[in-house]
Amino acid sequence: MQTGFDRLAAAGYGVLAGQKVGVVTNPTGITADARHLVDVLHADERVDLVAVFGPEHGFRGTAQAGDSEGPGRDPATGLPVYDTYDKSGQRLADLFTAAGIDTVVFDIQDVGARFYTYIWTLYDCMRAAALAGKAVVVLDRPNPVGGVRAAGPVLERPYASFVGREPIALAHGMTAAELALLFNGEFLTENPVRLRTVRMAGWRRNSLFGATGLPWVPPSPNMPTPDTALAYAGTCLFEGTNLSEGRGTTTPFQVLGAEGIDRRWAEAANALELPGVWFREAYFTPAFSKHAGKVCGGVRLIVHDREAFDPVRAGIGLLVTARRSWSGFGWRADHWIDRLTGSDRVRALVDAGAGVEEIAGDWAAGLARFGAVRKKYLLY
Repeated sequence: MQTGFDRLAAAGYGVLAGQKVGVVTNPTGITADARHLVDVLHADERVDLVAVFGPEHGFRGTAQAGDSEGPGRDPATGLPVYDTYDKSGQRLADLFTAAGIDTVVFDIQDVGARFYTYIWTLYDCMRAAALAGKAVVVLDRPNPVGGVRAAGPVLERPYASFVGREPIALAHGMTAAELALLFNGEFLTENPVRLRTVRMAGWRRNSLFGATGLPWVPPSPNMPTPDTALAYAGTCLFEGTNLSEGRGTTTPFQVLGAEGIDRRWAEAANALELPGVWFREAYFTPAFSKHAGKVCGGVRLIVHDREAFDPVRAGIGLLVTARRSWSGFGWRADHWIDRLTGSDRVRALVDAGAGVEEIAGDWAAGLARFGAVRKKYLLY
């Protein structure tokens, strides 16, 4: 298969001709032979690349969650690197103007979950580009967990934040280019951006990342493998609890736990008989983040049927059984879980003792409405 960048290059960069270009990217912006697109574009006289923009974690990907690398200069090309993190609206538009660009090119590997912030960097860049009179070109990449269907609750606008700007499903089942079309067509209608998308060739909606033949570059420090991405839409919900989501271990988002948890959690989770996944009793000591340096008990996810596995239902099942089986369970005091799920409904239902099917039924109508909207923007 070919990514959007590979197809752009094969076509001679025609859509960028005569424009001063700024690229929003990170270490995942690579070619099929693992060169970085900034290096390739800078070396090609057909492209006038004048600036690079880094998202959360930074252009070189060295910063942890909730941080960035700040502005600087790329030592390989000498290009100025601007920091988009925590910038939106007119502030980001002014950054594009100051950089002297005509067109914003976006090329970052997403992982398919609403609360992974790169898609909202895309949204913010589109909105800011429209304010600044710039064009946007989105170079598409695979959704590494496939794109057959959407899953999970749809965000309610009062709970909007950088982990969810607009009402889309928790597991959106879309690519970056498809999301860009949806953003422009549904949410930026008062001031849409001049948008071009460069599609992939050879990608199928039922393909997981391993089927693409592309090299995996961790999109962020705690997303080391495609298997991490497969679980992330469900297990990242534990960021909203007092349990470790596995940050500071070699398998983040695949192990979960806290001091004092024993085998009863894994037993309760397995008793749910959720499709495609087993839960194994696990013990680990995070090197940083929650419970750093302490021995935690908990569970490890073993996905044995990737087609049947629903990470959102698995995450909900783990929340339900963690609360029932461990007396120390608690939500973060800032109710971050509500930002992650998109409303206060999941938290309220878990606290009320609801089961997985009741909780999933609560979001079913909203998910169906989103599915109808989503269908209009699918490219593959």
